[in-house]
Amino acid sequence: MTFSVVVGAGGTGRALARLLADDGERVKLVTRSGSGPDHPGIERVAADATAVDQLTSLCEGATTLYNCAMPSYDRWPSDWPPLAAGMLTTAERTGADYVMLGNLYAYGPVAGPITENQPSAPTTVKGSVRARMWDDALASDARVTEIRASDFLGPDTMSVYNLIVPPAVLAGVAAAYPGELDVEHSWSYVEDTARTMIAAARHDDAWGRAWHVPSTSTLPVRALTVELARLAEAPTPQLTSISPAELERLGQDDPIMAELIEMQYLDNDPLLLDATHTSAVLGVSATPLETVLTQTIERLRVIAR
Repeated sequence: MTFSVVVGAGGTGRALARLLADDGERVKLVTRSGSGPDHPGIERVAADATAVDQLTSLCEGATTLYNCAMPSYDRWPSDWPPLAAGMLTTAERTGADYVMLGNLYAYGPVAGPITENQPSAPTTVKGSVRARMWDDALASDARVTEIRASDFLGPDTMSVYNLIVPPAVLAGVAAAYPGELDVEHSWSYVEDTARTMIAAARHDDAWGRAWHVPSTSTLPVRALTVELARLAEAPTPQLTSISPAELERLGQDDPIMAELIEMQYLDNDPLLLDATHTSAVLGVSATPLETVLTQTIERLRVIAR
């Protein structure tokens, strides 16, 4: 039986572990708390991924090590380097293939669609952290690839949009979003992200390069929210944009909101992710937006009961 280790139990990590287990793989899901989905094929393990010897022991015999970890958003410069180094060293020691979940930060601002051959050109602290992680992985002895997603949609997904907008829409109250409401924006579904990671891990040509998750939608925030409300049979959304000045003020009291300031170019300008190569080579396609939003609505209603 194929054996994989997944580090991190956020939305993508949980989806990835379930998909692998459903496909007959034995999975160890590693988090600090030992959390994760209840599944007969998933062994939940409480461990610190920066403890290299412990993680190495957990990964002995694993075919693939998947990095779906996510430090606190306001602690990336301090917390990502030891965490990334621990997983990369473990992959080198064990010979496990190493699949990283990434984002678009390392590219910096890009005019037009972003393709996988776009070079790293970060202009932010967090972008520089992600670029360094990828450079270190490429320079290592491990067999590596990175799957890059845009902002996440889907049930239980910790994205800014998912945390702010859908709960407000279903409650019939106003919501304020930190970005422009009417510019095109690529959205990544967590299940599509997990399927892209698996497809890359199982493809001989996937290594040593990045891949983009096919977008479930490129609707602007306002149009996306109108569609969400339509499917939920909710009132017309009351959606406003948080101004830069207001975001600065909010950031004085909230360290997470403060971290959004340097990334505002991703939400204020069109953001289009080109995944043509991923679809052609890895055979992954996007889940229809209606399916993604319906699942999100159903999950929020379960939580609200």
